[in-house]
Amino acid sequence: MFRKMRRFRQQLPDEEAIKILENGKTGVLAVNGDDGYPYTVPINYLYRDGKIIIHGAKAGHKYDAMLKSDKVSFCVIDKDEVVPDKVTNYFRSVVAFGRVKIIEDEDLRKEAALAIGRKFSPEEAVQEDMRRSYANVVMYEISIEHLTGKEAIELVAMKATQGTKEE
Repeated sequence: MFRKMRRFRQQLPDEEAIKILENGKTGVLAVNGDDGYPYTVPINYLYRDGKIIIHGAKAGHKYDAMLKSDKVSFCVIDKDEVVPDKVTNYFRSVVAFGRVKIIEDEDLRKEAALAIGRKFSPEEAVQEDMRRSYANVVMYEISIEHLTGKEAIELVAMKATQGTKEE
């Protein structure tokens, strides 16, 4: 169903891809937008228990698109280092494909909102934000069906060289 990575030597092991998701702060969510156009939006997220947790408003392009189709893609860039003299980019990134659903259970919804808030802000700020805007927030859970991580071939080569030196 999902394509194999063409440049398979650059594919990260699943454990490294998951570490990128665990440590990342912002990802780009891609949904099936209006009139067949893809719609992408950068968004803060939380990765836990094999799922990506995101939030949004109860109206708008993202909300409407995810109600129409639960198929989404999510990308996180871990490293992005342009190397001008080599005309390349030392990158490391992860792309997840999955299905999104609204977290309907009120206890789970609140817990998810608190968890994502606490990832980025101190407790006092999270509690204030919850008081101010929680009623208007939708919490989503992306169940990952396919995950790939990839890095620049130069980084693969550096790892191989370091592995040889350490032995």
